[in-house]
Amino acid sequence: MGLFMFVLGAIVGSFLNVCIVRMPHEKSVVKPRSHCVHCKKQLLWYDNIPFISYILLGGRCRFCKEKISPRYFLVELITAITFVIFYQYFGLTALLPAYLTMVCGFIVATFVDFEHRIIPDEISIGGMVAGLLFSAFIPELHGAAAGTGSLILAHLKSLGWSLVGALVGGGSIYAMGILGDFLFRKESMGGGDVKLMAMVGAFLGWKLAILTFFLAPFSGAVYGIMEKIRTKDTAIAYGPFLVAGAIISLFWGDAIILWILSGYGLY
Repeated sequence: MGLFMFVLGAIVGSFLNVCIVRMPHEKSVVKPRSHCVHCKKQLLWYDNIPFISYILLGGRCRFCKEKISPRYFLVELITAITFVIFYQYFGLTALLPAYLTMVCGFIVATFVDFEHRIIPDEISIGGMVAGLLFSAFIPELHGAAAGTGSLILAHLKSLGWSLVGALVGGGSIYAMGILGDFLFRKESMGGGDVKLMAMVGAFLGWKLAILTFFLAPFSGAVYGIMEKIRTKDTAIAYGPFLVAGAIISLFWGDAIILWILSGYGLY
């Protein structure tokens, strides 16, 4: 089953590459079929096999011999490994497709934001809607299944917590952006980050959204200092660090919150 998840992840990663390339330019991810970004020739089916085609072609287009970005291989590998890890952690439960959908959005958002300093609405808003829908149908996402007297109530409760999470997630970044604009007299937080955090909250709920909000600056600050030294630019793509905070929160968030509360004698 692990091998199946790896292969499935690689195939999905191939599609995510299409999203990463086309979404920033508002192009369809369905048409036209995959083609070389240099010579525009349509790829042969056997030149579009994850990992294998890239290796056999030596990282170059069959037709024009231009280099193919190693990002294609990297995204497929990251997605394949992620599918295996999530399967091993969540098993074949209803949580698995929900969190895999979330993390696929995260992968696209990360690579697009690093390259273009934007997060496509298809990912952030679409991801938020997906989080709300998954929450409505899978109450386990927000711990609403146990201890509820009515199944319908459990679903409504889960949807409610998802809505609260989206509002708290997006609102926290929005408030920080307003404060930053006031202090630095320039835009300090993009709208894409606000919508991405709303997506995080929709999937993870308000507690883990807040934890994500506080975790993101730690890695973001290190990268920001490095970029400031390298480019003299103070602006950074913040979305990838929100993603990092969300992934940490997903796997270790409850333990971190418990540790924090215990430290203050609140638990």
